[in-house]
Amino acid sequence: MLDGTVHTRLYEIKSVKVFSDRSQATPVAARNLAHARKPRKKRMSIVKCNRFILVVSLAAMSLFAACKSDKGSSKHFTIAVVPQGSTHEFWKSIHAGANKASRDLAGLGLEVSVLWKGPLREDDREQQVQVVEGFLSQGINGIVLAPFDRRALVRPVEEAKRAGIPTIVIDSALDSDDVVSFLASDNYHGGELAADLMGKLLAGKGKVLMLRYQEGSASTEAREQGFLEKMKSSYPNIALLSSNQYAGATRDTAKRAAENLLNRYGDQIQGMFTPNESSTAGTLLALEDINKAGKIVFLGFDSSEPFLKAMREGKLQGIVVQNPFRMGEWGVKTMVDHLLGRPVPKKIDTGVQLITPENLDSPESRQLLHPPLDQYLK
Repeated sequence: MLDGTVHTRLYEIKSVKVFSDRSQATPVAARNLAHARKPRKKRMSIVKCNRFILVVSLAAMSLFAACKSDKGSSKHFTIAVVPQGSTHEFWKSIHAGANKASRDLAGLGLEVSVLWKGPLREDDREQQVQVVEGFLSQGINGIVLAPFDRRALVRPVEEAKRAGIPTIVIDSALDSDDVVSFLASDNYHGGELAADLMGKLLAGKGKVLMLRYQEGSASTEAREQGFLEKMKSSYPNIALLSSNQYAGATRDTAKRAAENLLNRYGDQIQGMFTPNESSTAGTLLALEDINKAGKIVFLGFDSSEPFLKAMREGKLQGIVVQNPFRMGEWGVKTMVDHLLGRPVPKKIDTGVQLITPENLDSPESRQLLHPPLDQYLK
């Protein structure tokens, strides 16, 4: 997996690297690479009449050829993208990535409409269920879903399958075999990365807290498990004073939960870990309120401008960062591959990376931390 360097390698399908320029390629286009090299008359004629295609990636060439072969059959897909919430920067990045996929595919002759809708509150299971169910009667061709609860969204996904509408899951797992593919970070490994940095910064000894996110969220549960198990196995002299409290879905609920923990353990701890954007934001505010920010090792998960500012000010020692822009882009493109009848992998790793003050300004980190939201959300 990843080891402290920025993860920019594209994912691989059956050990074959897909492409070097991912701007327009779809995940399955790599499968066509071997066929593109065979001297088939039809494919060769496409190359001859489109000399400019030589400057594009081979994967994009393959998809272009496939679309040309369907000329006259006007492909148009409508894909619903359903996030867990609408306010956090993480979900905005997924939205931007989904829109990028739509634009890329339009340039290759495929019209893909992205319908974006999610609950206002990230912990509103019922509203997310209602959003998915509402889409089933709107003539959509597929769903890209980031389920808040790994069990509550099973029924609507099964209903979608019975209606002939496939679902791809992104970000957080679902307890269902009725999904086409699952695209996400290796969340367990993300928790391990945080534990290793905590152990290093505390020189292998001390007392720490972990504030959980929300019960039922598969992605954050994996991060929490990775952190706890790595701490226990590799840093036995670091004591976990509390690891069973939940922050809740918002920055405000997280701040209150962090305040309660700090009131009880604030004078004893040397470190603290939080597993998502809202829990990190709320805990940062709580630490600032009691003048503890910068006086203990604080590690978080996900990215936002306040977190980057806090790292520069010494109040936050590291964040584990996913690539939500890639999740949105690859989620839509993988769905299109499936709708075109191409086989797709059951699981795709979208990458996870540790960002610290030391690598914060590297070109790779800047690209990961500052996706082009304005370009795709206008």
